[in-house]
Amino acid sequence: MNSTLSTPTASSTAAIAQRRFKLPPEASIFMVLVGICLFFEALGWYVNGQSFLLNWERIQIIVLQMAVIGIIAVGVNIVIITGGIDLSSGSVVAAAAVVSASLAQVSDFPRAVFPQLTDLPIVWPVLAGTVVGVVVGLINGALIAYTAIPAFIASLGTMVAARGFAKWFTGGMPVSMLTDDFAAIGSGATPVYIFLTVALVFHIVLRYTRFGKFTYAIGANRQAAVVSGINVGKHLIWVYAIAGFLSGIAGTVTAARAISGQSGMGVMYELDAIAAVVIGGTSLTGGLGRITGTVIGVLILGVMMSGFTFIRIDAYYQEMVKGAIIVVAVVADQMRNRKRRG
Repeated sequence: MNSTLSTPTASSTAAIAQRRFKLPPEASIFMVLVGICLFFEALGWYVNGQSFLLNWERIQIIVLQMAVIGIIAVGVNIVIITGGIDLSSGSVVAAAAVVSASLAQVSDFPRAVFPQLTDLPIVWPVLAGTVVGVVVGLINGALIAYTAIPAFIASLGTMVAARGFAKWFTGGMPVSMLTDDFAAIGSGATPVYIFLTVALVFHIVLRYTRFGKFTYAIGANRQAAVVSGINVGKHLIWVYAIAGFLSGIAGTVTAARAISGQSGMGVMYELDAIAAVVIGGTSLTGGLGRITGTVIGVLILGVMMSGFTFIRIDAYYQEMVKGAIIVVAVVADQMRNRKRRG
């Protein structure tokens, strides 16, 4: 027998070893997170004379503050993988918050939105908030799938409409006096558990189900997906409905945390979610991205915002830095895309 057929060459052995020990894409993003943590740790001792990281309470606050953004970011990540965008998620948070809160008011509150629907079991306000999100998501998906409207324009329209609905529904007044059972959704570490559960479920869905394979296929090459028999329009409706559903959950959690539903909730949440997704390595051109990377991106965003506050950087500087980070992440994404094509 020819030895060249039975014995691997040195180059093939090296190639196999390289594939075998290749780090996952999230490894580099995680190293960025570690670097940012160490940076703020050093600044903490230099500026404040105390540790930034060695404080369990601060870490809990960081994760808790970013839990709602994380829930939204999971849905936004799925949308962006298909090559789309969703700008409506922040407004959906507000709409879902006021609707869910209106069904969670106590019976002895004289200014209840629905006096006949007070002290309801917790399932009803939660269901109402998620239904609001799903409805907006279905509208987004239908507009994008069947009218050829760009996702940016479709979700921009629903963003304005959902915010307007929240203001009309409340008349500009907060929906307050909520039941203890509803408030428990936003108490303690419950929002964090919800975020982690959502992230785990959709990590499995994207990695190991036909839905996930179709999602990546549409983002990688929509025309090829059509040719291969995927019902792209129907799938996009599902994708945007899921994103709306998760924004509805985020709105319900936000109302429970504040023990109030307000039309001004969720402002700029969509941009924070998009930033976390892009920082986490999801390509804006579609076809590439993981939930694990988005989770790390959410943590990076949370550590940065908390770190800036810790070293007493003014809020408007924080916004400028956040914007710069988004631009850098997009530039890095474009460079990765050119390298893959080249």
